[in-house]
Amino acid sequence: MSTVVDDHLWSAIGDPTRRRMLDLLLAEGPGTATTLSAHLPVTRQAVTKHLVVLDRVGLVRSTPAGREKRYHVDEAQLARAVAQLNSVGALWNARLRRIKSLAEAIQQARNKSR
Repeated sequence: MSTVVDDHLWSAIGDPTRRRMLDLLLAEGPGTATTLSAHLPVTRQAVTKHLVVLDRVGLVRSTPAGREKRYHVDEAQLARAVAQLNSVGALWNARLRRIKSLAEAIQQARNKSR
């Protein structure tokens, strides 16, 4: 079993501030760097830099809103991320089942040799 993982996407999601921003956008709808920074312990400028990263990997899209941009989550890209996570989870579940099976076989062999 093999899966293709987008490292850039997961690097972007790996940052806790960016995950919180995605949570806010999903829960409250589109927002600007200013509105998002009101909910986060970072400056508006830092929020803008995080939004650039999320935009680069396609997790958010922007539309002009006066002097700012209004950002929203790209649901198709988020669904892609979820599918990748599910695929990686299934891969690790298969690996762990194999490890468990090997450990049980070793234990049975030890018990028989006693």
